[in-house]
Parts: sequence; C-alpha cells; structure tokens
Amino acid sequence: MIDITLQNNIAQALQNLYSIEATPESIVLQKTKKEFSGDYTLVVFPYVKQARKSPEMVANELGSAVKNALSDLISDFNVIKGFLNFSVCDSYWTSFATAIANNPHYGLKTVDSNEAPVVIEYSSPNTNKPLHLGHIRNNLLGWSVSQLLTANGRNVKKVNLVNDRGIHICKSMLAWLRYGNGETPESSGLKGDHLVGKYYVEFDKHYKEEIKSLMDRGVEEEQAKKEAPLMIEAQQMLKRWEDGDKEVRELWEKMNGWVYAGFDETYKKMGVGFDKIYYESNTYLLGKELVQRGLDLGVLYRKEDGSVWCDLTDAGLDHKLLLRKDGTSVYMTQDLGTALLRQKDFGADQLIYVVGNEQDYHFQVLKIVLKRLGFDWADKVYHLSYGMVELPNGKMKSREGTVVDADDLIEEMEKTAEEMCRDRGKNDDMDPDQLKALYHMLALGALKYFILKVDPSKTMLFNPAESIDFNGNTGPFIQYTHARIRSIVRKAVYEKGIDLHANPGNITINEKEREVIKLLHDMSTVVSQAAAAYSPAMIANYSYDLAKAFNSFYQDTPILRETDNNRMLFLVQLCDAVSVGLKNMMWILGIDVPERM
Repeated sequence: MIDITLQNNIAQALQNLYSIEATPESIVLQKTKKEFSGDYTLVVFPYVKQARKSPEMVANELGSAVKNALSDLISDFNVIKGFLNFSVCDSYWTSFATAIANNPHYGLKTVDSNEAPVVIEYSSPNTNKPLHLGHIRNNLLGWSVSQLLTANGRNVKKVNLVNDRGIHICKSMLAWLRYGNGETPESSGLKGDHLVGKYYVEFDKHYKEEIKSLMDRGVEEEQAKKEAPLMIEAQQMLKRWEDGDKEVRELWEKMNGWVYAGFDETYKKMGVGFDKIYYESNTYLLGKELVQRGLDLGVLYRKEDGSVWCDLTDAGLDHKLLLRKDGTSVYMTQDLGTALLRQKDFGADQLIYVVGNEQDYHFQVLKIVLKRLGFDWADKVYHLSYGMVELPNGKMKSREGTVVDADDLIEEMEKTAEEMCRDRGKNDDMDPDQLKALYHMLALGALKYFILKVDPSKTMLFNPAESIDFNGNTGPFIQYTHARIRSIVRKAVYEKGIDLHANPGNITINEKEREVIKLLHDMSTVVSQAAAAYSPAMIANYSYDLAKAFNSFYQDTPILRETDNNRMLFLVQLCDAVSVGLKNMMWILGIDVPERM
C-alpha cells in the first residue's frame, strides 16, 4: 500500500538527511485537504528542531528525497509552510483499481482457524416473550461485530445464552395455567414465542389488579408487590422447578419448546445464527458450585438468612447477591457457570458479551468475581455495551405489551419495500419469487443499516420510514448503487465485449475517479480501525461515502459511451471494484446486495 511505502521512505529520508531516528509506524500521514494539491500530507514540524532548519526547508528536502526514491509512485510534491503534500502517480491508482476488480475478497483477511477464538455472545433472549426491536439491535450488532472480526482474520465463535429459567419464565407458565384454557400455537394460530409472551402480559395485568386490591385495603405498595398471591405462587413455582418437580418441569419444557420454534423462525428472518447455544438451565448448577467454591475460599459470605453475597466495596462497588435465601440462583450465578463452561469449550482468546448498557454494573461484577475465584482468564471478559433503541413514542415495556415485535417489524418493512419498488416501476420483469426475495432483502438492508450506522454506545431512535428511503444514508441507497453498478458491468461485458482481466495500460484519471479509488484504498484501514473499536457504524458510514462518491463520478461519466476502448475498460474495472468493495462491506453488516433492481 502506498501509504506504508511512503512511511518507510520518509523514515529513511529523516535518517539520511538529519540522523533522526523514526520508525515508519511513527510517521503520521494525513489525507491532503481538498483545497490543496496532493493525496497525502506530512506535517514536518515535529522534526524541525532536530533538523535545525526552517519548516519549509525540511519539507522541501524531505519531498525531494522521497520523490527521487519513489519516482515510479510519486508524481510530484508541494510545500505549504510546514505541510508537505505528496501526489501519487495515476498509474498506481489505476493499477490498484484493476487489481480489486479481480479480487472478490478485497478488504477481507483470511481467517486463521488454528488461533484461539474470540467468543461473542449475543441475543440472550428470555423464553417468556418474542424477540423485539431491542433484541434486533443486539442480534444485528453481535452478528456484525462477529463478521467484522472475521474480516480482520480473527477466528470467531458466535454463541447464544438462552435465559430459559427464572421467575419471569414462571410468570408466563403460571398465567397460562390460570387463564390459558389449554391454548397452543396450533389452536391459536400464534407463533409459539408470541403465545407465551401473551401470557407474560396476562400475568402482569392480573398481578397489578392484586396489588391494587391489597393497597385498597391499606397495604403499602412495596409490601403489596411482595404479598400479591400471584407473585408468591410464581416464586413457589420457581422453587419447585429448581427442586425438579415433574409437573412443573413438563410444563416448562412444553412452553419453552413453543418459544424455541418461534425464535428459530425469527433468527432465520433476520439472517443471524450461532455456532453454539447455551441454556441457563444447564449452567446455573455449575454457577452454584462456583458460589460454594467462593464460600470455601472466603471470597464470598453467607448472611444469616442463608443468602450468599460478594463484598465489592474495596473495588468501589457494593455488595452483590449471588444466591437467594431460598437457595435459588440469580443471573450472576448462571453467568459465572456459563463463563467457565464457555472457556473450557473454546479456550477463548477473548470473551465478548454484547449486552445493553443497563448491564454495565453486572459485567463489572462478573469480571471481579471470576478473578477472585482464581480464574486469570477473567481479564479476557469484555462487555460490548450498547445503547437502547427507542421509538418516537418512547420506550418499550414487554410486560405491558408495548414492545415492537421483531416479526411484525420485519413484515411491515417488507410491505413498505414492496410499495416503494412498485412506485418506482422498475421490477416488472421479475417473477413473484424474485420480487418476494428482493422485498425481503431491501427490508433487512434498511433495518440493519439504520441500526448499525449508529455508534453502538449511543441510544438510538428508530424511524422505519426514514430507514427504507432509496436516497440518503440508508441501506437501500447502497443496495441500489450496487445493483446499478452490476447492470453497468453486465452491459459492458455482454454488449461491449469488455474483458475485466485485461490491462488498460496507462490511463489519466480525473478528480472524481481519483476520489473513488482513494476511498477504495482506505478500505483495509477502515476495516481494521472498525474492528479495534467494535464499531460496525464505521463500516456503514464508510460504505455510504463510497456509494456517494461513486454516484457523483457516475453522473459525470458516460462510461458505456466512452470512445477510447482502454479508458472504457478501466472505467468498467473501477465500477467492478466499487461493487466488490460495497458487497464486502455490506457482508460485514450482514446485508445482502442485489445484482439487479
């Protein structure tokens, strides 16, 4: 890459001219500002004192030395005060673009499957409700970060921890027993996860009625919440479950089975998956063993009521509950067990948890407790914290039934995509199956891009109508740009006889063409930086810049009407290179791009 070559030669020139020791990595190159001539800029001020010369003289001497050493790559340089601007030869840019057109994996590194894996946990749903908009951000972020690290050559394992036990599950189970009249997915026509979610809402409705009744009789609200018969019965059901009660376990297995079938359908719609799925019901016992280990080591303590805690005050935190007084486990209990099991399964280089920022404290505690239990690999735990998704009308609440179900949202976006495509009237030659696939592709592209273009750490406001616009910083805009490019390339190959593998020779390029190539040149750096930051947003916004630059170039360039055959060949190769780049960047985001629209 030319920037690396420049860094090496500048470092050598500093040594030769001024005996300044500088590593190539320490040489900072910037993109030349648009108002000046050049491609890369070196600020020479850091070297002026040692060189004992003026900034202009240092810049001119360095520029001459580097240009002489790289005469086949650097066409010119200019100096503005202490800023040294290098111009790269057209031949470098054109050769680079031609190489990408013949490299379908450009921007993606080869994975070393022998290295210790990065294990990424995402999704982690509860089996008392369907996946909703908040889960969508979690799943899309987890999947995309996995793809992003894979694109950087990391060996990635995607895992899911299903929270399939606990008081929230018992609430749905109890409500179904009380008010369900034997309703099943088959008898109701509802997906299994939607049916179970219906009874989670039903529990909350009746629970609130009981609280109100108790408060009307003079009981304080907090006490009423504890004494409500439904809550007491749900807690008793959880205890029976942990004791292995046959009747409770059979009901639990039946209702969870309904939910798993529903989840699988939604995951397929979203285009996400996992290498391994863990279940809390299989890991909480190991967590309990670790709690006992902590008691034996003296790093945990038991209160008089039988509950087990960890004193974290010396770490600037508080006391954390690890086991309730009745012996039932909490989330932290099973997370301890799951972490140990996962490390044994994979020998991970890193354990990444994609979980919302409301759990920041939880993962601080998890890491500290694992460390105190004697596990040095606790340092490998990393919480990829992300902000919540909100709607124009506020936050969502599952227990009140005010969530936006993932299935419903995807279905609505598919309908919107269909309406927009029909309005454009450019898909009349597609058969029904092709159209259905296109609508789904555009809907998912809009949804994924809109969510992933926002930095993970930020809370975001989701606007479905804005997300599916064919103009602006949206998924469909990039998908349409890719389809447009593929149309140009097909026509060039089949109608003009263009051979994409041919050499166009020496070509002069204009500023818009140069801008597109330079963006392509930045791709590997962007992918590397995005992976270091765990930020698919950097990939999304880079892709938009590339698509926007291509469209600007395309508007000014009659590619297929070019009379110079070599120049037409180069322009088509540039188009193909952009389509390769967009496709690979969208792959990182989990977005499919159409060949035609």
